[in-house]
Parts: sequence; structure tokens; C-alpha cells
Amino acid sequence: MRDKSIYTEVEPLWLAISQPNSQACLRLFCFPYAGGTALIYRKWPDNLPSAIEVCPVQLPGRSNRLREAPFSRMQPLVEALAKALLPRLQKPFAFFGHSMGAAISFELARYLQMEYGLKPVHLFVSGRPAPHVPNKIPDLYNLPDPEFLENLRNLNGTPREVFDNPELIQLMMPLIRADFEINHTYVCLPEPLFDIPITAFGGIQDHDVSREDLESWREYTTASFQLQMMQGDHFFINKSQALLLRLLGRELRQYI
Repeated sequence: MRDKSIYTEVEPLWLAISQPNSQACLRLFCFPYAGGTALIYRKWPDNLPSAIEVCPVQLPGRSNRLREAPFSRMQPLVEALAKALLPRLQKPFAFFGHSMGAAISFELARYLQMEYGLKPVHLFVSGRPAPHVPNKIPDLYNLPDPEFLENLRNLNGTPREVFDNPELIQLMMPLIRADFEINHTYVCLPEPLFDIPITAFGGIQDHDVSREDLESWREYTTASFQLQMMQGDHFFINKSQALLLRLLGRELRQYI
């Protein structure tokens, strides 16, 4: 197990905290879906208990980190995240991740436990099958630009105005390709089970992630497991955000 004292200062670019809360009892780290930024979680602090500090994670290659090369493989990303976030893990913490972010949060939790003896009090995974379930979304990241963009448009996760701006879409395409490459090259290796609660969230109209896919997360913990299905497609975290945050707040209150 590594000595966590070697990391003394968090790298500020990795977090986009809109409302710093030094008095918080617990930190909730939030990880984005493919192509997403920390802005996804900008309204969350207003709708969760004040004792929780919402810590949206800003990955390289987007927003204020646009000039940085995005990661295209899971393990180097997880190792970089662990190093960057370690100084903020001195308080109790929980992880929330949607889609690609669910896989990142899961692998980061395993890495932190193995390397540093640290673990979140609760793992919230959203809009993604359990790690051993085959990915139903086709392999897109190597497609030619026209086909890639058409498939991206059909996934319904990128704002329409982005596709109307050729310069913006060309700027974002390397990032989105890299994120899709993370998704499609990720392999979950066997590790001991967690002993922390896992809650999975899904969209009732999500045709790519079924209830059964989400139920399979139960196999990764010896502690409690819950599944919550909500109205919406793969991006139900927008349509059903109020309900999602109520459920998150209810679960997190037991730790504050």
C-alpha cells in the first residue's frame, strides 16, 4: 500500500467546485459521461444537503482543459485521478458516475482501495451495465468522421447546437473519440468484492442499458445494493434530475 502522505496539494484543474464548502462533512465526487464536462453537475449543490460538498471532476481535453490531450485508456486515467484527488479524500467521500463516468468511478474506487486503503462510503453508478456485461453500443471511435457524427447524433447526448457549429464539432471530436475508446477498450479484471453499498440508477426508456444490466452491479459488493429506475432515456439524469437528487440526498444523509 502506498504512502498517501506524498500527495499534499490537489491539482486544481481536476475539480470544478462551484460552491466550495470547507465545513462539509462529506464530499461527493461526480464523474461525467463520454464527451461530458463538469458542467453537468453545476446545479447539484443547490439541491443536496449543505453538509455535502459536490466535487465535479473535470477530465483533460474539455472545457478549461481543452488544450490537454484526453486519456483514451482507463488505467492511466484512473492512476492520474487517484494522484490528483488524493488530498481531498481525507474526509468521508462518495462517488457518482454516469455512463462512462460509472466505469471510471468504479475503477477508481477499486484502485484507491488496493493502493491506498481508501474507499468511498457509497458508490452510485448510473446509466451503465455492470462491468462484466457486454457493451451494446457499437464500436464507434474508429469510424470515419461522417459515420461517427451520424452515430453520435443518434445517441442523443450531444446538444443539437453543437452539430450546427462545424468548428465546435471538429474541436470536440478528438475528445469524444478518446472517451469512446475508453469505453470500448475497457476490460474489468477480477478483484475482491467491495464491502460498500452500491446504488444503480437507470432510465426506463434507455434501450442500451436494461434493468437486468443494472441489476448485475449487485454482484460487485457484499454490502447492500439498490436499483432505482427513472423516466427518461440514457440521459435521464437531465429529465429526472430532481428525483435523482432527492434519492441521492436521502442515501447520503446517513453519512453526515
